[in-house]
Amino acid sequence: MIRRFCARETVKALDTVVESELSVSQAGDYTVPVSRGLMSREEAIKFASMLEAAVNAHDTALIMSLYQEDAVMVSPMFPRVEGRAAIAENWDRTFSLFPDWAVQVSDVMVDRNRVAFLGTATGTDRNGWFGQAPTGDRIEYRVIIYLTFADGKIVRDERVYDLTGVMQRLEKARIDKELRVAADVQRTLLARTRHLAPFCEATADSIPCRAIGGDFFELAQLPSGDFLVALGDVAGKGPASALLAAMIQGMLAIKLETEFRPSTVLAHLNQILVRRGLEPRFATLVVGRLSPDGKFVYSNAGHVPPLLLARDGIRRLTVGGPVLGALTESSFEEESLLLKPQDTVILFSDGVTEALDSTGTEFGDERLISCASELLTHSASEVLQGILSAVQDFSRGTTPADDITVAVTRFRAS
Repeated sequence: MIRRFCARETVKALDTVVESELSVSQAGDYTVPVSRGLMSREEAIKFASMLEAAVNAHDTALIMSLYQEDAVMVSPMFPRVEGRAAIAENWDRTFSLFPDWAVQVSDVMVDRNRVAFLGTATGTDRNGWFGQAPTGDRIEYRVIIYLTFADGKIVRDERVYDLTGVMQRLEKARIDKELRVAADVQRTLLARTRHLAPFCEATADSIPCRAIGGDFFELAQLPSGDFLVALGDVAGKGPASALLAAMIQGMLAIKLETEFRPSTVLAHLNQILVRRGLEPRFATLVVGRLSPDGKFVYSNAGHVPPLLLARDGIRRLTVGGPVLGALTESSFEEESLLLKPQDTVILFSDGVTEALDSTGTEFGDERLISCASELLTHSASEVLQGILSAVQDFSRGTTPADDITVAVTRFRAS
């Protein structure tokens, strides 16, 4: 019959174990007095105390004094090993891999000459587990140690580790690291966040709701001397959307080397995405081209309509066509406007106007227009930062549901 009891209240530190209760040989070996093949409750408690203290002190010599010369150890961390010397090597290897490794016994079960210790093991992952790169995180997992005694010493040591949580945490750490690398790459792709030319000032920024996002933008000087501004949003979130965003941005960058019209760029990108069969993935995109004389030509592929804040009022830029990647025969129109000095074009993703506060209210178009209008006498960079700050302040205390991306382009006389 198995006798079970909680050892945490009764297991004492090693210095409470007296030699009269656990016999010690001249060689310093400890012997558990298992009478008639039956270990008593008191003996199991004292042995648990001794083993816990010896392990936490990383005292291999003391630990090995508890084993028979021909003892066997079976552990998921190492293959089956036989003999004191091999078992000692395993203990030393564990202490080397995890210098702060420690155990805590929480429960004990006794069945004649067999004892089961239940507890937890902790340590810092400095050297990596199961081929994984080290994370530097504190690891904790549950342990069951089955010990079989003969002549007062351990003849079989068998371990069961509950590593489910550990493996999940290591996998999460690996994914988090890869996402950080991906986020760095994405930031590099968006590195040109400010452009200053004699006839215009442009700036943009993006705040992903996760490590990486599906929003993207482009600010670039064209070979003709014109300036390009583009802002897009790939449906969905996370790595898949970020990869598609990077692909579209790369294709757009290639087109910048040649003369183009915004409508033809959108048609070209749409054909490529349709041929690749990326359903249900699709993207929205606005492409605009500003000339030194103030001529602004744009086309909008299903994106939230940008704002034009001009001297004669505010209007939305809606001319264009459907989203990219949805329809094979999509066509795109474009509109040509003549900007005056200080006229400002604001491109933004729906994460701006659809940002929610703690009551579930959206930031909305009116707040965006009001915020931008109040900042029109400031620089384009200050307009951008003002909008981003206003959205973040509005949604403070809530979890962002979408990426927030804004691009501000202001025309000024050459």
